[in-house]
Formats: sequence, C-alpha cells, structure tokens
Amino acid sequence: MTRIFLYDTTLRDGTQREGISLSLDDKLKIAGRLDAFGMDYIEGGWPGSNPKDVEFFRRAPSLNLSHARLAAFGSTRRKNTRPADDANIQALLGADTPVVTLVGKSWELHVLEILETTPEENLAMIEESIAYCKSLGKEVIYDAEHFFDGFHANSGYALSTIEAAARGGADCIVLCDTNGGSLPWDVGDITSRVIQRFDGVSFGIHTHDDGGCGVANSLAAIRSGAIQVQGTINGYGERVANANLCTIIPDLQLKMGYKCVSAEQLTGLTDLSRYVAELANLTHDDHLPYTGASAFAHKGGIHVAAMLKHPASYQHIDPTVVGNRQRSVVSELSGRGNLIDKIQQFNLNPESLDTAKVLDQIKQLEAQGFTFEGAEASVELMLRRTHPAYVPPFEMTDYWVMVQRRRGRGTIVEATVKVRVGPKIMHTVAEGNGPVNALDAALRQALIGVFPQISGVRLEDYKVRILDGENNTAATTRVLIETRQGSRRWSTVGASPNIIDASWRALADSMEYALIQ
Repeated sequence: MTRIFLYDTTLRDGTQREGISLSLDDKLKIAGRLDAFGMDYIEGGWPGSNPKDVEFFRRAPSLNLSHARLAAFGSTRRKNTRPADDANIQALLGADTPVVTLVGKSWELHVLEILETTPEENLAMIEESIAYCKSLGKEVIYDAEHFFDGFHANSGYALSTIEAAARGGADCIVLCDTNGGSLPWDVGDITSRVIQRFDGVSFGIHTHDDGGCGVANSLAAIRSGAIQVQGTINGYGERVANANLCTIIPDLQLKMGYKCVSAEQLTGLTDLSRYVAELANLTHDDHLPYTGASAFAHKGGIHVAAMLKHPASYQHIDPTVVGNRQRSVVSELSGRGNLIDKIQQFNLNPESLDTAKVLDQIKQLEAQGFTFEGAEASVELMLRRTHPAYVPPFEMTDYWVMVQRRRGRGTIVEATVKVRVGPKIMHTVAEGNGPVNALDAALRQALIGVFPQISGVRLEDYKVRILDGENNTAATTRVLIETRQGSRRWSTVGASPNIIDASWRALADSMEYALIQ
C-alpha cells in the first residue's frame, strides 16, 4: 500500500473560518489529539503574525508529540531583502520546529499586483528562502500558492516557480488550489504533468472547497502521484472550507487502497471530528460524510427493513471502521423495521411490546406537529409504555402556571404541579424566570425527595419551532428539550397550540426517562 502523508492545518488555516477563535489551550489540546490519531504533520500557526501563535510554539515541546512533526508556517522573504534579514523568516526559525512551511506565489497576477515585484525577483525569493532554511537543518515544505490558477494563466511561469523551489531544496512541493475553484479533471491532469516533469521531487496537494470539489480535487491529485495531502478537520477554513481530512482519509484508505493511519487509529476519526467541533464551539454537522451522526442513519421503512437483513444493503462501509454507528430514525415514514431496530438499540424485548400501536401513534402525533427524529428518548418511552408491566415513576395529575406583572417587582411567574408518586400526591409551587423554568423547578421540587438522583439532571437545550405561522399566535408549537446527566444526553419532544403544554410534555418525558434509566 502506497503511503500518503497527512498534513493537518486546522490550527492555522482552520482558524481562518469565520466564527472560530481557538484559545491557546484549545490549540494545544487539538495538537495532542491530532498526534494520537496519526497525523504526520501538524501546522501550528504563523509565528510572525500574532502573540498567541508565538506562545503556542513556545509551549509545544510540552506536548511530547510521539509521531507528528510540528510545522511553523510563513511566507518567503520580502522583496529585495536577504532571508537572514527578514523578520518573518527569523520568526519562523525562532519557533524552533523541525519543519518550516513556506508559501510563495505561482501566479503572475499576485507577483505583479499583490507583491508588486518582478517575476524574476519572485523566483529569487522562493529559491533563496528555501535554501536558507535548509542550510539551517530544517525540513522545508513549499506551498505553491494559487498554483492551478497560475498554471492556467501562464503555465511556463507557474512551472518556473516549481523549478525555483526544487533548486532551493524543498523536501516537498505542495500544489495549492487557493481560490478553490478548480475541477478534479484539471487538478489530476496538471498534477500528473508536473510530477512527470520534475522526476524525483515529492509533491503534495492543498485545496479549498469554494467550488464544492475540495475533497475530489485532493483525491485526484493523489491519484496522479502526490504523496502528501493537506487539509483540516471537518473542513474548517476560510470562506467556504478547506478540504476535509475527515472525508479524505477514509476515502484514501478504504476506497483507494492507500495507507494513511493504522486501522485502530482510523476508528478514532469520528471522535476526533466531534472533539475539534466541541473545542471550536461549533455544532458538529450531523450530515458530514463518515463522521456525522446522520452518516449511517436510516429513515425510510424499506431501507431499514433491508438493513435488518443485511447491513451492506444501504451502507457503503461498516460505520464502526471510522468509529461511527448505524442507527434508524423513527418518523411518519417509518415501517415496523424502524421500531424493531430501535428496540434492539434500547435492549428491549420486542415480544412484550406493541410495535403496531406505537407506530400508529407516531404517525398520528407527527401529523399533529410532533417529530421523533431528534427525540429518541420519547420513542423509547412510548415503546416501554406498551409493556403490560410498565409502571411510570410518576404521573402528573394537574398543573397551572400564573404570570403576573406586579408594581415594584416586575413580572412574576409561578407554577403549581400535582404529581402522583406511588400512593402519594405531591403538591408543590415554585417561581421561575419564565413558565418553563417555573414548571421545571416545581416538578423537581415534587420529585427530589423520592428520587434524589434527579439533582444531577440538567436541561441542556430548549428549542422552539412554530409549525404553522399563518395562524399567528394560535400556531402549533413544537418543543424539543435536550437533557444531560453526566455524560448521558437524551432528547424529548412535545407539540401543542399551547406552548406551555408542549413544553410540559417534553419536560415530563425528560424526567421520566431520567428515572427509568
């Protein structure tokens, strides 16, 4: 199996995505996880650009990386300046990393309009910068910025920049689709022509996803002979995205027969993808290939029925290979197979449950505005409640909520609940900053004496959606509540023209689910 070297630039290019700002500690933690996963290179940042990256490289030795080589990123020397006198290059060297990645111009537009120098001086900037860093014992990776655009504009000049990098002694020359607008057949063809021309030189690929082809372009370049691929976790990056390594890696290893990481390391891909999203304070995209929560989720009844007979019928790989899992989604489109799969997932006994009744109930409720795709706890409760021996831990008999505006005190919200626990009726009152908060407080107050474990149950998220806005304030409202206890999370749903009633149903189901667990 041909070895492909993985170069991760999440900590530099990835942080250029709008809405991402990693702290220093976040960057160090992510670097540690990237190393454990098996990345060959980790680009830590641009030490000449900001104090955070300078401090990152100062603290990086404490990571004790076991596999990855740390790279500092920066540009070739300024025009009409010696590398030894260039502040940016000195900052790169001051980062004291084994690898230096230098970026230079391949497109005459950038040479003339952005650098405002001559094509000849740009070639000298490339060659001299690389040679200087090599003379100091560094492994040098050269990023040929805008290479494909430059090749289309003037192939002769673009190739002369590669010649300059090769003369300087670059260990690997990376062809960059910086604007992200190239197409796979062009990338494959141009990469092949370049590699054939520069025999003995190692090449890599760096693409962006502005045309939706970032992953495809990377695969095309590898297929044409590139041996290094650059990208970011989840495709985080400037504008649309960088090429997503979480898609590229399994494509290369599982579909194309290349070697990137060990099989054991590949099973950590989903965890890595979600870990980086969490530290970036971004909701993980459920629909990402391979690592998304929906990547192996099946909703159509025919699909699920087939999956129960043979897992390969509607899945392109075994999800466990990348650390993900297969699941079915319950909705009005479901068949009995969806519920059978859920019953197996919940470790319930199907013979004691009335799946036909639950399936009919789900279809009727979804017609009223419920949705159970994101509320698996509600589905499990519905199944459990059909068991003849099921006894709910509590039963709500009455509730009411009062909202008043009082002079001098502002708005006062008070909820009263009556809850049956066994033979006892618990009658409690609580105030809150809103109706749902007051109901939550009153319900907890009623239950905690009998079920002290609910003290660790936390409402994590509360989503409201108006389903028929044309009815104005009489519209049906759907409420989805996500709850957490320790590392466990679950979601419940309620729907009603009365937002309090919808909230109560989701809230009561959430507490019932916590107690039966």
